[in-house]
Amino acid sequence: MTRLTPVTHATHDFVYLASQSPRRLHLLQQIGARAELLLPGTDEDAEALEATRRGELPAAYVQRVTAAKLGAARRRRAARALPGAPILCADTTVALGTRILGKPADAADAAATLGALSGRTHRVLTAVAVWTGTRTLQALSVSHVRFATLSPAIIAAYVASSEPFGKAGAYAIQSALAGWIAHIDGSHSSIMGLPLYETAQLLHRARVKLALSA
Repeated sequence: MTRLTPVTHATHDFVYLASQSPRRLHLLQQIGARAELLLPGTDEDAEALEATRRGELPAAYVQRVTAAKLGAARRRRAARALPGAPILCADTTVALGTRILGKPADAADAAATLGALSGRTHRVLTAVAVWTGTRTLQALSVSHVRFATLSPAIIAAYVASSEPFGKAGAYAIQSALAGWIAHIDGSHSSIMGLPLYETAQLLHRARVKLALSA
């Protein structure tokens, strides 16, 4: 029997990940991508890049923020004189209609956000951008998530767990609240913060080595 070996044109052993999310790092590792973190320095205000603009629609917002993060990461790599390699950035937002639900400011904000999502379907949008060294490759993943009705007691207990903080939409799909998600239409990994199919396609085009390369 002839064994077929996949032909690969990968030329990069790693990709820079400009994200502080441990979930994104773990997801990249799942597809066999070696990632080197390229995190903001103390002189950078990374949170300011996520500020919303009046009237901005969710898809435009998440793609703009991702592009801004990528621009900052490119400047960071150059300033630190790091070796050349592709750079990956991503951003995730939760939208209820045209309303963008960002990271909750406090417990009351988290409870109000979860109350708004209770018993309704919302969208989770994740934009991904990869700088290859000569051009930017981009993708947008949109998933739909429907929560069952969340009682005040469930919301209070979840907020008390501190899980909502630092999460768009005040929840993480890999948390205990997953037991109250009635339906998902889309990408589970995208809802976690990095759509693996779209990301793998971008990394293939950027010639980054993965566990399974075509």
